[in-house]
Amino acid sequence: MDEFTKVTTAILAGGLGSRLRSAVTDRPKALANVGGRPFLTYLFDQLVAAGTRDVVLCTGYLGDQIAMRFGESYGTLRLSYSRESTPLGTAGSLRLALSLFNSDPVLVMNGDSYCDTNLREFWLWHGKKKAKATLLLTKILDTARFGRVRADPDGKITDFNEKGSGRGLGWINAGVYLLSRDLLTVIPSNRAVSLEKEVFPKWIGRGLYGFQSEARFIDIGTPEAYTSAQSFFAGGLAR
Repeated sequence: MDEFTKVTTAILAGGLGSRLRSAVTDRPKALANVGGRPFLTYLFDQLVAAGTRDVVLCTGYLGDQIAMRFGESYGTLRLSYSRESTPLGTAGSLRLALSLFNSDPVLVMNGDSYCDTNLREFWLWHGKKKAKATLLLTKILDTARFGRVRADPDGKITDFNEKGSGRGLGWINAGVYLLSRDLLTVIPSNRAVSLEKEVFPKWIGRGLYGFQSEARFIDIGTPEAYTSAQSFFAGGLAR
């Protein structure tokens, strides 16, 4: 067993999914039906293929449905759950689940997006850089919906631009991170905190890196994107 197989993965699956509510009315976004199966299973399959074992699902809105659907395992994955009683945001939910993470760094994935990248390469790159935190970046044709992330030639992130601040080709945050426990422990507890708006901008210059991947990316956060996800997965995925 190599070190990568020991990495704990935290999947952020607690969002309210307000923008998607018109298309997915009765379940959390992570369970949205894509190609006849819950979206979350594509993330699980990616983790199985990469060789990881332990997954913590950070749930909230309708989170009991996720636990009932998957229980304690999926294939070779061992599943555990951390459920927020009130919305804590992407960072707050990680802080709540900290005691369940058995590795350093922790692999974090958004439960409503997928990037068809090589997770093991991502982890190796993070280690070589001796990074405190690494964001997976992917290049898309129009960054307006997501905002832009810029990094210097060494991979150190230099700035974030908010959603809608720029259009055209660029690098975006793909919703996959490797985060050190040192940084997770300084997230305020018991209140809503956003990784994207409050945490990552403060970590610029403190070991925050961006791993650039041109792998295919999909986010199902809007009805339009959710519709396109059906064809995204129909063509098969890299392994």
